[in-house]
Amino acid sequence: MRDAIYMQQAISQAHNAWALGEVPVGAVVVKDGEVIATGFNQPIGTHDPTAHAEIMALRAAAAILGNYRLPGCELYVTLEPCAMCSGAMMHARLSRVVFGAPDPKTGACGSIVNLFEQEKLNHHAEVVGGVLAEECGALLKDFFAARRRAVQRTTGLVPDPDLA
Repeated sequence: MRDAIYMQQAISQAHNAWALGEVPVGAVVVKDGEVIATGFNQPIGTHDPTAHAEIMALRAAAAILGNYRLPGCELYVTLEPCAMCSGAMMHARLSRVVFGAPDPKTGACGSIVNLFEQEKLNHHAEVVGGVLAEECGALLKDFFAARRRAVQRTTGLVPDPDLA
């Protein structure tokens, strides 16, 4: 129940990304039952390949707490984190990572690899996947379908669905 409440807030952040034309992924950082920071995808608008929702939320949380380490914090994100974001989460020392939809192309919490289960790495957060997975996945599918329709309307071409 608690996870679903925070995931709903991450979904709200994902809508912010969509409104800016970014892939709709949202994240929230929670400490002691309180949302302390939020983030959403912004790599296109910021011209920053690292501006994923998770990174934006981690940066905000670190600034608020005055520490790059975030022990006792949990991160909720609508899409399974990639290797970059998972690495940042390990460096931040998050206690828990909760994601919605799996990412079969770049997921680093079980879909492609699970970095949090690598014994040689020095930090291992608890990972929970599949929270509101259908809702999170539908948001992404709807976004890419709308994008393909827009390309088709403006060009008359049928876009390759594998490019989404």
